Amino acid sequence: MAEAVREGLKFLAAGLCMGIGAIGPGLGEGHIGAHAMDAIARQPELAGPIIGRMLLADAVAESTGLYSLVVALMLIFVV
Repeated sequence: MAEAVREGLKFLAAGLCMGIGAIGPGLGEGHIGAHAMDAIARQPELAGPIIGRMLLADAVAESTGLYSLVVALMLIFVV
C-alpha cells in the first residue's frame, strides 16, 4: 500500500513539475512573438533579422521548459 502511494505521489509531482514549468515558457514565447510581430509591422524590410532574433529568443525561453521535463523524468525514473 505504501509503495502504491509513493508511486502515485511521484507521478503527481512530475505532473505538477511539468504543469507549472510550462507556464513561464508559454508566456515568454507569446510575449516574444507578439513583440516581434509588432516590430515587423513597423519595419517590414527588417523581417528577416527580426525573425532570426525571435527564434533565438524563443529557444532560450523554451530551455526552462526542457529543464522542467528533465526534472519530471528524474522524478519518475530516478526517485
